[in-house]
Amino acid sequence: MPTIFIGLLALALVLWLVKSFAKADPKYLIGVGRIAGGIVALAGAAFLGTRGELAVAVPLGVTGLGLLGWLPSDWLPSWMSPILGREAPRKASRVQSNFLAVELDHATGAMTGEIIAGRLAGTKLDQLELSTLVGLLGEFDTESRDLLAAYLDRRHPRWREDAQGDAAAGSGPARSGKMTKEEAYQILGLEAGASAEQIGRAHRGLMKKLHPDQGGSTYLAARVNEAKDVLLRRHL
Repeated sequence: MPTIFIGLLALALVLWLVKSFAKADPKYLIGVGRIAGGIVALAGAAFLGTRGELAVAVPLGVTGLGLLGWLPSDWLPSWMSPILGREAPRKASRVQSNFLAVELDHATGAMTGEIIAGRLAGTKLDQLELSTLVGLLGEFDTESRDLLAAYLDRRHPRWREDAQGDAAAGSGPARSGKMTKEEAYQILGLEAGASAEQIGRAHRGLMKKLHPDQGGSTYLAARVNEAKDVLLRRHL
């Protein structure tokens, strides 16, 4: 008899909890779930850590801290942002010349750009046919040609095979002057005042995508190296 009574009491409690959860605000339930999941993950990490299983304990602990909101967004794995309801900060490098402004998305490696001077000013590069883009090489200065070629290398890897011999001859003065700190921050995709560690990390990440040995652009790799040098000088 006591066993049946306890079972009925447990069933009634479960039904009450289900009914309460059904009426509760979903946002509240998600918040409770995150906190509970964070606590459980940290407890599991602590338990595994005492047993020396650090390979599992460390990532589990990071997950727990992330669920509890105790880690900055940029420290979290990309898969956790949707779970936590956080928008992962978009990081992009921006390189600008006299005729072009080009952006490289750090996460996807996608490159976009816009013509900022000349007869097609205001036009997005992805709106133009390959033949039109190759024709622009003859209208741009040296640096703009190099930047457009880097864009073409990523969008049309075989474009050089079809380009005319004189297509990259170009005309006009090259961009003069040293790279400014503002330009360097844009190229590395960093906020002003970034630390030497952040500069080094951004440089390494970009070089993995842009180094010529990895099928990247010699021009962009050189710009990334220059940006790192410009910003690290203030840390010496």
